[in-house]
Amino acid sequence: MALIVQKYGGTSVANPERIRNVARRVARYKAMGHQIVVVVSAMSGETNKLITLAKELMAEPDPRELDMIVSTGEQVTIGLTALALIELGIKAKSYTGAQVKILTDDSYTKARILNIDQHNLKADLDAGYVCVVAGFQGVDENGNITTLGRGGSDTTGVALAAALGADECQIYTDVDGVYTTDPRVVPEARRLKSITFEEMLELASQGSKVLQIRSVEFAGKYKVKLRVLSSFEDEGDGTLITFEEEENMEQPIISGIAFNRDEAKITVLGVPDKPGIAYQILGPIADANIDVDMIIQNTGADGTTDFTFTVHKNEMNKALNILRDKVQGHIGAREISGDDKIAKVSVVGVGMRSHVGIASQMFRTLAEEGINIQMISTSEIKIAVVVDEKYLELAVRVLHKAFELEEA
Repeated sequence: MALIVQKYGGTSVANPERIRNVARRVARYKAMGHQIVVVVSAMSGETNKLITLAKELMAEPDPRELDMIVSTGEQVTIGLTALALIELGIKAKSYTGAQVKILTDDSYTKARILNIDQHNLKADLDAGYVCVVAGFQGVDENGNITTLGRGGSDTTGVALAAALGADECQIYTDVDGVYTTDPRVVPEARRLKSITFEEMLELASQGSKVLQIRSVEFAGKYKVKLRVLSSFEDEGDGTLITFEEEENMEQPIISGIAFNRDEAKITVLGVPDKPGIAYQILGPIADANIDVDMIIQNTGADGTTDFTFTVHKNEMNKALNILRDKVQGHIGAREISGDDKIAKVSVVGVGMRSHVGIASQMFRTLAEEGINIQMISTSEIKIAVVVDEKYLELAVRVLHKAFELEEA
């Protein structure tokens, strides 16, 4: 008997019939003698609908109240999923994040999990129940409902698996595993049987939508066995996220290509080239809880420097207003501008550690297609570039072919 956490995304629970399919799958695992915790997202499209309703009343909704509103989507789904299981003769009980007591900080709309009280869940599991838990949500120390940000149900699932000491965390979605890139962009993309946590973390951070980055961080930190599967197929092993790099001479140098359409570039021109200037620019951005991704600083011969960084597209205007109101006059910047017509493309693979020439091959491939590189960022197993958004799909296709990722 194993303890398994299964997480189902919004498309997997999009309507009553799909919820019945989830219940039947859970019932099969239960019949094998396993203890099952089910984590569900809101029904597909429901969170967007709730956000739209909130914005009809307030252009920039109060974060605390927005969390109160959007958290109701998962509450509906856990009740429906529990009903579907009970209808099959299975003991089931639904839990909101507050009822589990998934304790988070008070960063509304993007809270972080601090602790999980697993006592009630374990008691019900031992009593033979399937526990159905709302993903995406928790509660702060004052009892306020919080949400974990988009994709937060993945984080809930992995965090519960870690807290309960689960044997495996299964992430069910509308794809049957992790692919070398998005098959909608490159039809020849291949499903990977396995991928390392390092690679999956890089792919998630660079824009791959299969797993939310914090869920991969949790899995790596707490050594949670993680598997990505399709909720629409009864058979298949999906993709296993592993802790060890396979010793396989035929393993490709590059495992996958990720891309992100959701970033914007902000440029601060003509600021003094002196110690602390980066902090003076980015400090107010961090204080506003805006995440910064890529950063480039170029020093000129005239004693000034140009500073460029990327943020989420939805936060570009907020960041620009902060810089113009609080920073520009203080540091004497000549100009501050934003560009939301960009995209990020990344190649990822642990094989980069032992192979040279990956960057030059990537840059040559893009150059041959007339694709200009605006920014570059690297790590030990990743190279990411920012390009004009109109070249995104072309860049992904030619890089996928250049690194022979369609070949098994």
